[in-house]
Amino acid sequence: MTDLNARAEELLRLHHEGTPLVVPTVWDAWSAKVMADAGFSALTIGSHPLADSRGQRDNEGMTLADACDGIRRITGAVDIPVSADVESGYGTPPAELVERVLEAGAVGVNIEDTVHSEGGRLRSVEEHADYIGGVRRAADAAGVALVINARTDVFLKPAGTFEDPLGEAVARLAACEAAGARCLYPVKAPDREALQALVAELSTPINVIAHPVNGSAVGSLADLRSMGVGRVSFGPLLQAALAGPLTELVAAWR
Repeated sequence: MTDLNARAEELLRLHHEGTPLVVPTVWDAWSAKVMADAGFSALTIGSHPLADSRGQRDNEGMTLADACDGIRRITGAVDIPVSADVESGYGTPPAELVERVLEAGAVGVNIEDTVHSEGGRLRSVEEHADYIGGVRRAADAAGVALVINARTDVFLKPAGTFEDPLGEAVARLAACEAAGARCLYPVKAPDREALQALVAELSTPINVIAHPVNGSAVGSLADLRSMGVGRVSFGPLLQAALAGPLTELVAAWR
């Protein structure tokens, strides 16, 4: 586990350099090598683009074995730290999840609080924090400083689901922070004010999703840097952004 821990420690260090760590979201060995050759220092694997690349469905349409197969191919293709989106854990106990993810070569995980295999229910604050804590303990026991990116889907829920969505997101992420998360992901934080409040209330780096061309909901990389955002990923947006240019590239050959 020595090499794995060295990569995990490097990934953790990159989160604390005082500028946003941009981790392009990749889906196969080719996209990973392209991003590594472009000079990025770490990568993340998105469950949505990975599932699309396999002809499967996101939202736990893959099994953990499917996901780990994709993870293994990507980590074997590059020499930089790789984090992996494992949805809500694929119904797997934390210790087993950590064992299998580490065996596949990932040194970070993204874990959300929506359990798609159970009708898309949202875990309670305590349940999600307990799961994150179990992952933290299992990684520590394995001697690997696994970077857990704890995600909440509060802002994805219909209006009226929560009386105070921002307060709910802060409570959920604070509990995950206390349980051992090393990065926090409030998906689709709606505006600059909400993001600023999250950065102010939480001490762990905040992950923001961005489009590689159009930027994030609150602006450019420079804007995110000025707000103190710790990490930027692309989710499924990088893969989706390639469809138009690729179609244009071959248009003359139709």
